Amino acid sequence: MQVLFQSRDPQGAEFREQVERRVRFVTRRLQGLVPRVKVLLSDVNGPRGGVDKRCQLALQTETAGTVVVSSTARTWRQAVDQALARAGRALRQLRQHTQARPHARATPTDI
Repeated sequence: MQVLFQSRDPQGAEFREQVERRVRFVTRRLQGLVPRVKVLLSDVNGPRGGVDKRCQLALQTETAGTVVVSSTARTWRQAVDQALARAGRALRQLRQHTQARPHARATPTDI
């Protein structure tokens, strides 16, 4: 799996290796479903502080296109962990949906 990392903040760039490890850990069972993940870290308010650390994940899937999740939190770690939790749930739902049997189409006589 390819992990692309971008950070608009110098402090966010320091977490590059840690974020890549976390992304690989969370998606390890779904690697066949997700060949590429783009991670974007940004500081919404700049140096003013507050709940402004944003993590956006764009997961390119084989079957459903790109799934985008994001999270905003007080720290980089919280933002990344929350976004990865959302991504994990979205991927599990996507996998269940693709594994489910296709529904039979209604015929004109059924309506």
